Amino acid sequence: MPVFRRRKGSLPRLVPELDDRTLGQVRRRVETCWSRGSLDTAVMASMADVINEAGQDWDRKAHRLAVLARAAGRSLPGIWRQHNPQDQNALLLHAWSDLMQARQEGSGVDLYETRETCRLAADMLPADPTPWILHLATLRLEQRPSTELSAIWREIKARDPWNREAHLQALGYLSPDECGSSALVLDLLDGVRAAMPPDAPAAGLELTALISSHQRAVLGGGLMALGAGEIWRRPDAAKALDHAAHYWPGPGFLTHAAALADLNLLAYALIKAGRTTEAGTVLRATGGVVTPWPWSLDGDALERFSHYHGRYATGDPDSGSTGRRR
Repeated sequence: MPVFRRRKGSLPRLVPELDDRTLGQVRRRVETCWSRGSLDTAVMASMADVINEAGQDWDRKAHRLAVLARAAGRSLPGIWRQHNPQDQNALLLHAWSDLMQARQEGSGVDLYETRETCRLAADMLPADPTPWILHLATLRLEQRPSTELSAIWREIKARDPWNREAHLQALGYLSPDECGSSALVLDLLDGVRAAMPPDAPAAGLELTALISSHQRAVLGGGLMALGAGEIWRRPDAAKALDHAAHYWPGPGFLTHAAALADLNLLAYALIKAGRTTEAGTVLRATGGVVTPWPWSLDGDALERFSHYHGRYATGDPDSGSTGRRR
C-alpha cells in the first residue's frame, strides 16, 4: 500500500472550463438543461451572471462564452435570446453557437445573420471586442478576402490588443491550410513578438503555429514527415521554447483564462522537441487538466496526456531524461 496517495484533483481529466470553477458549475447546469431540451429562468440567470462577472476581462468573457456555447447545444442559446432579446450576452452566446454549428457539414447556418447578431451586440456594448472576434471567425469560416478581415482586425486591436481567441482566429485564417501561407504566418508572428507582453493572453500564439507546422509536416509524409522534428531545432522554435519553459510554469506568471490550455501546448511541444525534463515540470503545473488540442493530434487526448504525465511528471528520476526527439 503506498504511503502517499495521489490527490483526486491531480488525476488527468478533461474539463472544458479549465480552472474556472464558477464557470464549471454553470456549465454542468446548462448541460442538464440541454439533456432535457428546456431552459429555466434560474439557469438563464446563472449564465448571465457568470458572463457578466468577467467584467471587462474580455479574454475571460470569450472563454466563458465558448465553454457555454459548447455545453448549450443548438437550441438553448436561441431560447435564451428569445427570452432576452436586448441582452448582449444572449446575443453573443447565440452567435457563438451559430459559429460552432456552421462548422458542421450541412448545418444550414446563415452566417450573414450571425454577423447581424454580432453587429447588434457591438452596438449594445461598444467597448467589447467579442462581437468583432465572432465576426472575424465567420469571415474566416467563409474564407472571405483578407481586405474584409483587416477592418475587423483593427476594431479588435483597438479594444483588446492581445486577445487570445482573436489571435488564434487570425492565425488560422493566415495558415497554409486555409487562406494564407507560411510566409503570412511568419509576418503575423514577427508583428507580435516585438510588442506583445510575455504574459499576454495571446502568449501561446507562436507555439500554436509551431505545433501546427510540425503536424503539417507529419501529414505531408515522405521526407517532410521524416524531417518534422527539425522544426524544434530551428533557432526561433528553440528560443520560444526556452522562454516559455523558463517562465510559464511559475506560479502566477500566466493568469489569463486559458493559461492551462497554453501549458498543455507547451508540454506537448517540449515532448516533441525531446525536452522531457522540462515537459515533466510543465505537466505537473497543469494540475492534470487536459485540453483536447494538441494531444488529439496523436490519438485520444486523455490517453496521450496520461501516458506522458505518468512517464515524465511522476518524480521518477528516469522519467526526466532528455530522450530522443519525437
